[in-house]
Amino acid sequence: MTPEEWLAQDPDPDTRAELEAILGDPAQLAERFGAKLEFGTAGLRGELGAGPNRMNRVTVMRAAAGLAAVLGPGKHVVIGFDARHKSDVFARDTAAVLTGAGLKASIMARHLPTPLLAFAVKELGADAGVMVTASHNPPRDNGYKVYWGDGSQIVPPVDGEISAAIDAVGRVDELPLGDSWETLGEPIVDAYLKAVTALPLGDARELRIASTALHGVGAELLERAFLTAGFDAPVPVEAQREPDPEFPTVSFPNPEEPGAMDLAFELARKIDADVVLANDPDADRCAVGVPLPGGGFRMLTGDEVGGLLGEYVLTHTSGDVLVATTIVSSTLLGKIAAEYGVRYTETLTGFKWIMRAGEGLVFGYEEALGYSVGSDAGLPVHDKDGISAALTVAAIAAQAKRSGRTLLDLLDDQARRFGLHLTSQLSVRVDDLSLITGAMARLRAEPPTSLGGRAVEAADDLSEGSAQLPPTDGLRYRLAGDGRIVVRPSGTEPKLKCYLEVVGDSRERAAADLEAIKRDLSAALGL
Repeated sequence: MTPEEWLAQDPDPDTRAELEAILGDPAQLAERFGAKLEFGTAGLRGELGAGPNRMNRVTVMRAAAGLAAVLGPGKHVVIGFDARHKSDVFARDTAAVLTGAGLKASIMARHLPTPLLAFAVKELGADAGVMVTASHNPPRDNGYKVYWGDGSQIVPPVDGEISAAIDAVGRVDELPLGDSWETLGEPIVDAYLKAVTALPLGDARELRIASTALHGVGAELLERAFLTAGFDAPVPVEAQREPDPEFPTVSFPNPEEPGAMDLAFELARKIDADVVLANDPDADRCAVGVPLPGGGFRMLTGDEVGGLLGEYVLTHTSGDVLVATTIVSSTLLGKIAAEYGVRYTETLTGFKWIMRAGEGLVFGYEEALGYSVGSDAGLPVHDKDGISAALTVAAIAAQAKRSGRTLLDLLDDQARRFGLHLTSQLSVRVDDLSLITGAMARLRAEPPTSLGGRAVEAADDLSEGSAQLPPTDGLRYRLAGDGRIVVRPSGTEPKLKCYLEVVGDSRERAAADLEAIKRDLSAALGL
């Protein structure tokens, strides 16, 4: 499609003006029209702007038309949106295209967290869901996540079918548009709160909590959930409580990024908080900070929180249940599951895979701060949910505080029983994706025999797949002394990501081992 053809169908005056201003700039046009945003298992995500390689109203309407073609008339789609630039517009465009194609659409009345959309799809018996969000991406990004009728994110082959249908869509100004969608009010919010506060949360409630929403949409629902469950509401970082698509107080709206938690830690010191909780902008992730005995605070890793939540869930469930995590997360959950005599499995990276781990799933997590917490009644949300995870962390911390203990004490207990599982990452960002392809090819052609002084005892090429895992572009190394490395290209960013784990009895020695492994692995990558 030429820029002129794009201009002729674009309903957005902002992107039309942007495109008109660069019509004489070949480099700018090539960046926007030389490629397109690909619809994959996470839907769409990219920078806002004009052209097929940007998120805009044309791109969104084409995606909605493709989804409508795959579902067919009469099917029901629930639509949610966050507070990023254009999110509400993209949501209404989606509803207009779907209803114009003969489908039923229900749209959230206001910006709300992603877990609520995932919950609503299943609660309302819908056939699919759309969430307009870019999660914790930079301010200029937006995205389009698609859920299926079970309330979890789509996986192949559905993503491929929708992508092919999008490619067949003609001009968006020729699409029939409707206006008969339903607006979902507070009853669906109340149903979500009832479901997540019915989780096993114990009866201990004495806890001082500092929290931040990082300018996202999670603060209101988090506070309501805590009050409904009988806790005091977390004390928010006021400068970050209200949604703001510019994310003015952070350089990157991700609680894992350096500096993102500075204001939360400052507040925690002022109120002498027992725990610090943070949600990312769409509140599907939860980060946890704890005070240190000598002063100050530290963030727990996603694997540390995953171990605490996993064991807590298993102490409050019974029967033939399953827990799951991903191939890049810690192996600790598997050891906890073995002690409790329950089933355990590992999946590919992403909650779309965790939610399909098997029957009886009561807990799933990934190291990137994503958790789905359940009970004997199952999982209230079939996706990661930062609000129910925050509630459950608070329950664990309050119970520990009643006994004069902390989350750090509970982590020490697990380390004594299962070994200290220390994890880290090596991440390499590139401008040229061929560098990642080249690095993976070198590792396959010349696999390392030793890393950080530990022999490589086994090397698995994950692109070959197995009985447990479908094929994926990745490599897994098992190291002597219960160490493990997974190397894979990121699915959402131009990065090569390496996930490292060692198991030992000393944090200092394990940390030194990780650093030695990182140095050798970095050399082997050649990046």
